[in-house]
Amino acid sequence: MSQTLIKEVRIVRSSGIVEGDLLIKDGRIAKIGSNITPEGAHRVVDGKGKLLFPGMIDDQVHFREPGLTHKANIKTESAAAVAGGITSFMEMPNTKPAAITQELLQDKYDIAAKVSPANYSFFMGVSNDNLDEALKTDPTKVCGLKIFMGSSTGNMLVDKEEVLEGIFSKSSMLIATHCEDEATIRANSQRAKDQFGDNVPIRQHPIIRSEEACYLSSSKAVELAKKYKANLHILHISTAKEIELFSNLPLEDKHITAEACVHHLWFTDKDYDTKGTHIKWNPAVKKESDRTAIRNAVVNGQIDVLATDHAPHTLEEKSNNYWNAPSGGPLVQHAFVALLELVKQGVFTYELIAEKAAENVAKRFMIDDRGFIEEGNFADLVLVSENSWKVSKENILYKCGWSPFEGENFSHKIEETWVNGNSVYANGKVQFSEPGMRLSFYRK
Repeated sequence: MSQTLIKEVRIVRSSGIVEGDLLIKDGRIAKIGSNITPEGAHRVVDGKGKLLFPGMIDDQVHFREPGLTHKANIKTESAAAVAGGITSFMEMPNTKPAAITQELLQDKYDIAAKVSPANYSFFMGVSNDNLDEALKTDPTKVCGLKIFMGSSTGNMLVDKEEVLEGIFSKSSMLIATHCEDEATIRANSQRAKDQFGDNVPIRQHPIIRSEEACYLSSSKAVELAKKYKANLHILHISTAKEIELFSNLPLEDKHITAEACVHHLWFTDKDYDTKGTHIKWNPAVKKESDRTAIRNAVVNGQIDVLATDHAPHTLEEKSNNYWNAPSGGPLVQHAFVALLELVKQGVFTYELIAEKAAENVAKRFMIDDRGFIEEGNFADLVLVSENSWKVSKENILYKCGWSPFEGENFSHKIEETWVNGNSVYANGKVQFSEPGMRLSFYRK
């Protein structure tokens, strides 16, 4: 009978921070209280002076398997994730082949069931040609449907009106969207080519993938969701203008929600001068005023969920010129500590991070028994100390071997991560004893 007792730790929940003990037994949180004395053999972890968070549930990652494994794979990136305090992930369908049939989707689950130390789910992809297949997806076993309403890595653009109408009108599942208007991007790209030719500066990226492109697409998705009362979740909001599309009602009262990613909370267009194509994402990192507005929307409840959009490419690929450098970057190992750095800067609170990176994700996706530090839930937990450390090549775990945070000094450190009660990361090393679990969902 496996038991771990974490003593005198500061337990972080959206409702507040309390000091106490927490007992893990048979993979779940057995007891939370003071002066807990378990019966039988157990391991004791000294939590004095440390923080215990619910493990981050990342609702948007790209682990590149199958077909793009020179960049990353499920084994390497899930290991980096648990080292970064992410205990569950939801992976996107734009692999090769894309996960647009039930069989191809199952193939990814089969891989994760063998190699992922983190818990996992995979989005079913929607294309212009697979409406009937997408609608077969089991809502109790799959996190959601993913629609690219703008092209990005591994082009899965859905631009047929009848397909969009079909998904929004017929599916009861959560629909996650990448929103950038394709016609606007193409027109902006042509203007940039006419002006700069092959030597477009990276500073043009937020002009090409502009505020207008984001808002046109996001507002269209919201319009469809309102028309059909669909369950819409818009990913990686990058502009102040888009925020007006979302309410700050309690999460339970919404069917339209929004996500913010760590890079849009951290970087601005000023960083292109030093980071170049290494911070080229779709949608683009934009102005400081956009970053401020997104941060404020996280605080006031218009943005409900925090995520990474982890999307690795090799350093060689990212070092190309503007047109040839792919968009995306590795983030799962450093996202949680970056969010905690924003706490130190006075932008967020510890309680808000627990809410937006774990509790709200579990609520929004209706995940069984996870996301909250509560008795009976699975013990997906992260122990954090306030010790400083520096991101360097030597401590990066991504297969691609680089990070946009290289050289950054963080004031918080992940000391240990538990997934289903198993210690999967401690003493600076990932410990793989058994794989994580497939997420399940309390939906009809």
